[in-house]
Amino acid sequence: MRLSQSFFYTLREVPSDADIRSHQLLVRAGYIRRLGSGSYSLLPLMQRVIHKIEAIVRDELDRIGGQECLLPQMHPDEVWEASGRLEAYRAEGILFHFQDRQNRGQVLAPTHEEAVTLAVKDVLRSYRQYPVHLYQIQTKFRDEIRPRFGLMRSREFIMKDGYSFHTSAQSLEDTYQQIGQAYERVFERLGIKVVAVEADSGAMGGKKSREFMVLTQAGEDEVLYTADGQYAANVEKAESIFSPAVPSRFTEHHKHHTPGTPTIATLCDFMDCDPTQVVKNVLYQAIFSSGVLVPVLVSIRGDQDVNPTKLSNVLSEMFSGLGSLQSLEVPDADQLKEWTTGELPLGYIAPDLPDSLIAFREGVHGQFARITDFTVSELENFVTGANETDHHVYGANWGGNFQLGYLADVRMAKAGDRAKHDPEQTLLSARGVEVGHIFQLGNRYADRLGLRYLDAQGQEQVPLMGCYGMGITRLAQAIVEQSHDEQGIIWPLAAAPYQVILTVANMGQSEQAEKGLQLYQDLKAAGLEVMLDDRDERAGVKFKDADLIGIPFRVVVGKTIQEGLVELITRQTGEKQQVALEDLESTLSGLCVERKRSDSVC
Repeated sequence: MRLSQSFFYTLREVPSDADIRSHQLLVRAGYIRRLGSGSYSLLPLMQRVIHKIEAIVRDELDRIGGQECLLPQMHPDEVWEASGRLEAYRAEGILFHFQDRQNRGQVLAPTHEEAVTLAVKDVLRSYRQYPVHLYQIQTKFRDEIRPRFGLMRSREFIMKDGYSFHTSAQSLEDTYQQIGQAYERVFERLGIKVVAVEADSGAMGGKKSREFMVLTQAGEDEVLYTADGQYAANVEKAESIFSPAVPSRFTEHHKHHTPGTPTIATLCDFMDCDPTQVVKNVLYQAIFSSGVLVPVLVSIRGDQDVNPTKLSNVLSEMFSGLGSLQSLEVPDADQLKEWTTGELPLGYIAPDLPDSLIAFREGVHGQFARITDFTVSELENFVTGANETDHHVYGANWGGNFQLGYLADVRMAKAGDRAKHDPEQTLLSARGVEVGHIFQLGNRYADRLGLRYLDAQGQEQVPLMGCYGMGITRLAQAIVEQSHDEQGIIWPLAAAPYQVILTVANMGQSEQAEKGLQLYQDLKAAGLEVMLDDRDERAGVKFKDADLIGIPFRVVVGKTIQEGLVELITRQTGEKQQVALEDLESTLSGLCVERKRSDSVC
């Protein structure tokens, strides 16, 4: 590529709408350009990066028996209705949904479980045809409420999504692990550091999933991990050993007047007690796809917080007959008026808040779903609300004063907690960007969409499924987020749009111009990917642009060309060396081999 004949530009100013470094650099270096909120054009340099990443992904998936296909991006409503996901995704507000000219509902797919299941439904009829692993690389759509960070959270993005079908849990597990290892090889070849963490399956369903996270301060997800490398989990999924409670000094049960103490901090200050001695009771409202609202009361220790994801999973199991959980939130005053009979003693609620406070109304479950977190299940002589404003009870106990609810782990693990696998290890916290996620889905989609096969005995069975996603455009930006300096991007060789940028310092000097063009042709003929900066610009401008766009090696054709020498700069290290013209090709080829090796073990 000759820059003088190419679509190429760079910006000196930082874009006003770019908050994180990788977003700023990709815009400034001319890789992407914003069209609208959450929508970006991938310009020629970025398209080459995307093709590099896709090629590595295809290579690793084909190596383990994956077969590439291409599924429709537009799905009829009835497909998503059959799987039970249409209302759930619409309730989240992330689904692009519209009517066609026949007024039939259509979905722009954010994922393809339904489409792939129906594609194989009339084909995979015998156990002999299993297992099957299909994948695709294509554009996906999510109507993000708050698109931001460039390609990190956009409304239109390129994704690799794969799906597997199995006749046994062991077969599913084998493929799940095999694909996880393939993902790790992809990241290794791209020279990017990724941490695999336990994760929640969310709206995808299934019992087991693993995320692959790039750790960066710009990450939207919190990852908890241990220094020994034996544990890492998304905070939504993380488990830990909570600290022991401070023994209570309230040995007798009494109700006390505690004016102005609706929070744990004000209560503990008023009574000189420790938060670990307090049972706080938190109200939620859960709405299911059947339209039923379930009032929820969670009892948890005063120093702990409720994990909404864990709570959602518990409620989904408890009320599976009401359909899928559509929303879970702490109700505000207006929402409380919709399903309560009067004022609630907020800030002073006890675990036995009466069900009679729930309005007898269609669509409202008549009893609280009472959930007791393990942090309080063995507390003795604890402090809690009295169901009366400005009053608490002290010295309370389970079984005597209050009854335990449904026992579950709904607490939010946090940095500083002890690790379950080794209590000597404490959890550390980091921010991360998810670049891959793999799931064991079970039979949810196959069962609902009618996929069946005949086993060896001729009996009809429902197959198991796995799904495996990797964000291609997000991964490209994550590489930049992890690999840059003050001057610009530092691409790992495997993802770089070009391996070498050949910079002619002075195009007005005929010897430099002629030798630069000759070297460009020679290096290309040798199989190297080369871009030639033959623009009529000052040398300093060209050098800054080379650093900004992040090509791994820069060859400068300058004044030393009269001596048969060029300057070779390694972008990653800044190392400079003078190289004879006759040695340039072999030197670059050797450096590329060495760089590929160092990137893969970084």
